[in-house]
Order: sequence, then C-alpha cells, then structure tokens
Amino acid sequence: MSLLALRNIQLAFGGPSLLDGINLQIEEGDRLCLLGRNGTGKSTLLKILAGDLPPDNGEIIRQQGLRTAVVTQESPPNLTGTVFDVVAGGMGDAADLLAEYHHVSIRLATERCDELLKKLEQLHKSLEDSGGWSLHQEVERVLGRLDLDPEAEFGHLSGGTKRRALLARALVSRPDILILDEPTNHLDIDTIIWLEEFLLKEVKTFLFVTHDRAFARKMANRVAELDKGRLYVFSCGYDTFVERREALLEAEIARQALFDKKLAEEEAWIRQGIKARRTRNEGRVRALKKLREERRNRREKIGSVKMQLQEAERSGNLVVEAEAVSFSYDGKPIISNLSTTIMRGDRIGIIGPNGSGKTTLLRLLLGELEPQSGEIRLGTRREVLYFDQLREQLDPEQTVQQNVGEGNDTVLINGRPRHVIGYLQDFLFSPERARSPVRILSGGERNRLLLAKLFTKPSNVLVMDEPTNDLDAETLDLLEELLAEYTGTLLLVSHDREFLNNVVTSTLVLGDSGQIREFVGGYDDWLRQSAPAPSAAAPAKLPAPPKEESRGEQDKPRKLSFKEQRELESLPDRIAALEAELTVLHEKLADPDFYRNAGADVAQFTAQLHVVESELEGAYARWEELEALAE
Repeated sequence: MSLLALRNIQLAFGGPSLLDGINLQIEEGDRLCLLGRNGTGKSTLLKILAGDLPPDNGEIIRQQGLRTAVVTQESPPNLTGTVFDVVAGGMGDAADLLAEYHHVSIRLATERCDELLKKLEQLHKSLEDSGGWSLHQEVERVLGRLDLDPEAEFGHLSGGTKRRALLARALVSRPDILILDEPTNHLDIDTIIWLEEFLLKEVKTFLFVTHDRAFARKMANRVAELDKGRLYVFSCGYDTFVERREALLEAEIARQALFDKKLAEEEAWIRQGIKARRTRNEGRVRALKKLREERRNRREKIGSVKMQLQEAERSGNLVVEAEAVSFSYDGKPIISNLSTTIMRGDRIGIIGPNGSGKTTLLRLLLGELEPQSGEIRLGTRREVLYFDQLREQLDPEQTVQQNVGEGNDTVLINGRPRHVIGYLQDFLFSPERARSPVRILSGGERNRLLLAKLFTKPSNVLVMDEPTNDLDAETLDLLEELLAEYTGTLLLVSHDREFLNNVVTSTLVLGDSGQIREFVGGYDDWLRQSAPAPSAAAPAKLPAPPKEESRGEQDKPRKLSFKEQRELESLPDRIAALEAELTVLHEKLADPDFYRNAGADVAQFTAQLHVVESELEGAYARWEELEALAE
C-alpha cells in the first residue's frame, strides 16, 4: 500500500483549474522530484500533500498515522527564540515542555539553587509521564547531527544555517514523508553537497521541488512534471526524464498538428457544403462541433521568456587587472594577495561559501571598493550592468511597469522604442500582472523582472550575483544561451553547478584566509584540476568538493560541457592554422638561401618549428579526446 495517494484532485482559484485531475502515489523509498514552470501550482500541490490546503474535488488517501513535515522556501516569520526552541517546535504539543526543560537545564549549569533543581525534577517527571523524554533526546541527536548550536538565536543565523535549523525542525517529528520546497535556494555549494549526502543517508522518503538540475540529478529516483494543470509521472532519474519528456513533447506537437489539419479540412468542408447542398451529413457536423469544442478546451503550453541582451560599444581589450590585492574586515582577511587579469570576452565564474567574500571581490573588480593593499587597474569604455541577488534595484511599492519604465511608457530596445507592457509580456508578465506592485510577486517573478529591467540598458560588462534562484528550468536554459552568445565580459557568482559548467570559461575559487585560486573551465573542471595526484600532496584547502560519484555514475558517458563543445568546434581551424604555419617553417628551413642570409635567426626558426610541432600534436590529441566524448 502506498504511503499517500491523490486521485483526480481538482483545484481552481476563480479561473482555469490550477490542478486538473491530478493522480499521484508516493511509495516508501521514493525520492520524487516535482518540476514545472513558475506559476503552474507546484507549491499549491505541496500544500495539498502536507494537508494544509483542501482540494475542490478529488480524494486524498493517507496511510493510517502518516506523518508529513515540510521545509518551506522561506523561514516562517513567527519563528523566534533559540535554535533549540525552533527545532523542538517540530514536536508539536510537547514543544513547550521540551523547551522549558532545556532552558532550566542550561540555567542550572551556572545558577545552582534548590528552586531551579525542584523545577527541573518536575519537568523531568512531566516529560516521563508524557513520553517526552525520548523526544528531548531526539532533538539533541538531530541538533548534533546537523551541527547546530542549540543556544544560538534563530533570528541571527545566516540563511544557510536557518535552512539547516528548519530541516532539523522537520526531522525531529520523524516524518514518513519529508517535503522540501526549493531546498538549495540561497545555499552555497558546500552546504548543497552536505544536504545531498545527509538526505541520502538519513531520509528514506521525500518529495522536493527544485530548479537545481545537478541536485535533481543526484537525488531523484522518480520525477513528476506539472504542466497545464496535469501531472506527468516518470519512474526514472532526472536525465532519463529529460529524454522521455522531449520525445513526448515531439509526439504532442505532431498530434496537435494533425488535429489542427483535420479541423481545418472539416471547416472547409462545411463551408462548401452550405453552398453546394441543401442537406449535410449530420454525423459529420456533430463531429465537427466536437472538434471545435476540443480545440477551445486545449490548454496551451505556457509561453517562453523572450530575452535579449543589448550590447554597448566594445570595451577596451583589458577589462580589469588586479595585482597583489588584499582586503580585510575587522582584521579578518577576505581577499589575500590576488593577482588576475580579466580580458574582454572572458566569462568568469566565482565560487565560495556564503560569507567568504564573493560580493567584496566583485566590488573590488568593479572599482567600487579600494583595495587596502595592491592595485586595481580598470579598462576603458566599460558599460556595466549589475544583477543583485538581493534585488535591491527593485522598488517593492512601485508596479512592475513602473520599475522597468522608470516613469516612461516606452523603453528603447536595440534602438527601437517598445511599449513597456509589450516588452514585459516577453518576460511572461500579463498586462494585469504588469500593473501589480512588486511586493506581491513570487521569487521567480522578481528575478524575471530584474532581468527585464537590466536588459533595457546596453552593456559590455555583465555582473550577475546569483541570477538563477527561483528560475524554472526553461528560463535557465534560455539565460544560459543568452550568456553564451554575449560577446561582452561576464562575472558570474553562482552556486548552481550546472549553470557554471555551461556558461563560464574560467573560475575563481575563494578558499580559507582570503586565498583565491583560478582554474580554467567551470565547476567540474575545477574538481578535476584541484584533485590531488595519487602521489602528490593535497592542494591548499578550498571549499570542499563533493565525494566521488558512485560507480554507476562513473560508468555513465559524460556529455561535453559548453566550453568543451566550443573548443571542439574551434579545433579544426586551429589545426589547419598550425599545419599552414608548419608548412611555411619547413619550406623556410629547406631553402639553402635562408641559411646564407638568416645568420642567428636559424636557431630561432628551428625552436619555433619544435614549438609548432608540439602544439599540433597536442591539438590532434585533444581533438580525438573530445570527438570520443561527443560520440
């Protein structure tokens, strides 16, 4: 018997059905990834599964005594007190008793008095009578397992630590099904990797919504996609789901094309029939009416975002050069002796734990912050656009339209005026939504709005600080393509491993004591380059890379990254150029007149010949390696 089953669930909020005949079964051991475009009802479905929202129609069948627990995207605003208080709150009715016992115990450690001792004995007895003593031990066990300080004030914690505390709050109730809504949002890579390992070891059955493709690939053994009010469930991992979904979409497009062709033929027939005959085939007329009704009821796929970047005049070849740059806060080194050069067209990823100094590094590279030692040299003709992860460029009290138009009804896009409402529709904001205040928007909508606002201005240096939070997979794919085609310079801070792999060409990794190391390629390239050789000493301590993939993952063929694909495409031209250069050198060195006139240049040309031969050999080897991966 399944733990929980939904049968023909219907739900609408005054318009078309948000959920239209949803069927789903959750079995013990499922790690179900729920996907869908922003606004399709994923969070609503989670509330129904948790029992927090009743459907309009349908049946929910729960195994007797089933316990569910939810970790939401944002911290509930009413949570206050210490970490112990917040976590113990997951115990329900026993929470107050547990919290009081804990605080009296803490006080007794420093305030020895009979009154407190007597109070502790009373609480101890109450816990024993109610079975709460084992619950207290469970709270302490989970706090230790998640490395949480029970006496820390919850309100003072970082976003990542708050997420761990909320996870602990959910786990202490020992749920049969754990529900996670965007669990990796605002977490750094180290914490995401820790969360993956923790869930796989400690939680048997869970359901999660995520935009993080690497997380979905690692965690999911089933995938469900919510689309146009219906739920499509796939009993497979994430990569297989992507392949099957593409096949289904192609089949659906073909089916709809045949349907539309049939409808057009029948419409043409009935118009001819009116002119040509007094009587018509009534059965065929009824069939036509049925086709018309089916076409009216067809729910079209949600539109895709249409984004385009406006590029300013090219910047100078040098964008920024840092030489021996250091910066500290309160004596703590944030950036230590950094030297790097960023040229026009570079796409730089920046990786590091939360609080390691990524935003400080950006401000130094942009010239907004003076280094305490060392030198920053800025290039010329820079037009900078900055995507701020806190979205402080948006005024929550103004409407969507006012934020983008800045008091105007039109915006200038690639030299042509466009009405703000029409421009916002490219970013999936309906005219009604465009007139709504920003404060009511979801996280994904705010991210789309900030992109819309930024892209009204031309740039040749684009700085993006966590742009992927809350964006659905299709918008992420489009943003990746947009950045890949951008000819300006990109500085990207992100904890999305897949996004980094697909976009950047080199990576700056922030480690301990302000040390920053630079690696060619994206996240996976950093892992390969920073892995110690079997007989070599380990590299300097950096943010911990994840553990090695399982044998099954290792055996799977690896796809080319974006950088590798571009490299493969450029190699034939590179090889041809090297061969042409080699031919010229051979002809030069084979000419007797060359030796009579060249003098000391002979040694230089000979050395150049050896260099080109070595480069050509390396280019052929790399070409064969990438070709093998692409097959």
